[in-house]
Amino acid sequence: MELDGRKIVLGVTGGVAAYKAAELLRALTREGAAVQVVMTEAATRFVGTATFQALSGQPVWTDPWDTRMPNGMAHIDLTRGADALLVAPATADAMGKFASGLADDLLSTLALARECPMLLAPAMNRQMWEHPATQRNARQLEADGVLLLGPAEGDQACGEVGAGRMLEPEDIAEDVVAFFQPRLLAGRRVLLTAGPTFEPIDPVRGITNRSSGKMGYALARACREAGALVTLVSGPTALPCPRGVQRIDVQTARQMHEAVMAHVAPQDVFVAVAAVADWRVANASQHKLKKTEGGGPPRLEFAENPDILAQVARLPDAPFCVGFAAESESLEANAAAKRVRKGVPLLVGNMGADTFGLDDNELLLVDAAGATRLPRGGKLPLARRLVAEIARRLPARG
Repeated sequence: MELDGRKIVLGVTGGVAAYKAAELLRALTREGAAVQVVMTEAATRFVGTATFQALSGQPVWTDPWDTRMPNGMAHIDLTRGADALLVAPATADAMGKFASGLADDLLSTLALARECPMLLAPAMNRQMWEHPATQRNARQLEADGVLLLGPAEGDQACGEVGAGRMLEPEDIAEDVVAFFQPRLLAGRRVLLTAGPTFEPIDPVRGITNRSSGKMGYALARACREAGALVTLVSGPTALPCPRGVQRIDVQTARQMHEAVMAHVAPQDVFVAVAAVADWRVANASQHKLKKTEGGGPPRLEFAENPDILAQVARLPDAPFCVGFAAESESLEANAAAKRVRKGVPLLVGNMGADTFGLDDNELLLVDAAGATRLPRGGKLPLARRLVAEIARRLPARG
């Protein structure tokens, strides 16, 4: 579980999004976190303390004068030993208190007395969020080292549409997981390709492959968690884009090539995870090919697609390039040969027929020093290990 052993204090303030805090609590505990809930008096007008007590398995705290704490110092003791104080929803009023250092209730006092990091998920009407005072408070909180998660844009309880709604609970939980990951690629720019390509035969048929895109998307998330600015060029896949990642959707190998070459210039790292078609149909039909009696199958002519990884590796100021090789036999030999052929410092191999579409994988890392195996595991944990290997090999910044 992603948050196993973590202790999180969840602050809930008085906004209509307080009901989402219950689902957030469930998401955090599903990942293994121990969650202690602290509510403002206004929050209890929206959701009762019994709900959070039942979901967390711990008493809920609302009163700075609560006598259950033996020394009478709940405002100090509740965050001692905590890994983070997460306030969700964080209303405009709460943000103003935190930014100004006011401490007139248990939660705001905790914010001042804490020794752990603080994360806020703002939630308010769009006009309240856009007000200069709220924007000033947000800037001050960030300057004080507080991490703001959101807000998102969309429909609001008041019937208006715009920025200010709280992120969905699963998105906040994902951001909390990301917060605890090592920032191995902080300040770096990473460009990745993922998924299959689709080479049309006619308007309704095409040639593709079994790549699901799961490994590439997991690696995009892992790079973003590690602090990188991530651009993902994706072939056709139904996977949701990882949070905080810029995605460029393409279909064909030539479209992927154009997108990569248009975005590669400022990158520090290029990771070619996509299963790119080596050939395309040169005589693709503009209309659906019809089956005719006794006519036989259509005659397809093939042309070679551009080699995206090799072209990027040959650039005068090329980023650190990582290739992927999905093989059906002789994995180490084929991966080593491909690394040399492409001219890249690191080649990641796997037995493609055994891993397409699965949620786990086993990787072989091949560089000039030889081969290293990463044992089978979930694709996201493997992606994080691969990020660490890439970061270790990156040249120091000038």
